[in-house]
Amino acid sequence: MEQDEIYLIDLWRIFTRGWMWFAAVLILVLVCTYAFAHTVKRQWEATAWIQIGQVGQVLSGQDPKVEPLLRVIERLELVPFENEVLQGAGYARDSAVAKLYRNSLKLEPLPYAGPLIRLRVRAYSREQAAELATATVARLGAIHQRLEEVPLKVARERLARNEVDLQTAEADRDRYRQAAVPGSKDAQGPVLASLLLANKNEEIRGLRQVRMDLMERLGPTYTYSTSMVWPVYVPDKQAFPNPELTWGIGLLLGLFLGACAAVAKAGWRRSV
Repeated sequence: MEQDEIYLIDLWRIFTRGWMWFAAVLILVLVCTYAFAHTVKRQWEATAWIQIGQVGQVLSGQDPKVEPLLRVIERLELVPFENEVLQGAGYARDSAVAKLYRNSLKLEPLPYAGPLIRLRVRAYSREQAAELATATVARLGAIHQRLEEVPLKVARERLARNEVDLQTAEADRDRYRQAAVPGSKDAQGPVLASLLLANKNEEIRGLRQVRMDLMERLGPTYTYSTSMVWPVYVPDKQAFPNPELTWGIGLLLGLFLGACAAVAKAGWRRSV
């Protein structure tokens, strides 16, 4: 009866007889790994967190954000938008930097944190990666600034009308207050002037409340432009190639191919 099982002693004999093949393949793979790690272009990854701008005072039922979160992501992924960013940063559309920028651009929506968008982009230096991330946010902010001009103009016009109405109401109140004084020569009479004064005081309180609400909504808490929440972060360590990962994969691949070479050598020797 033939025994198809492979025992450890058999494997030991295979590797002891074919150790030269095993070592040769392992060294060859490690040399290739060394060449790869020192010849491939290094890449650094920059991370930026984008806060979408908003106008605090908008019509009822409208989103205060300049653009919805998903629409902003779609805009950032458009090729014409990316070309504008590259052109603004001084890079050609068909350059190696531009290709890496397009291929490495990653967007992660964070709807429960603002909402925010986490942007990642790679380049061939730390400074270049930070520059491209900053240029992307700056270009998006310029587009959003044009979009928010109309709602901001409407809100400021409403605040200006409120100021005019408030000044008119305060002038009327002063006139009614003088007319409400007993012995006044005003034709309306003190009693009617007192009633008008009470109504005007109520109107002034309402106008002041509206003004306070408008000013608060137009303040930096509720109205702000699209910008980065924190500065661009670029680690000191390169993103590609990762030295530990590269040498780990190279070592495992070398051990595997070396073992295959030793087994193949043993099988060829038996067949001969």
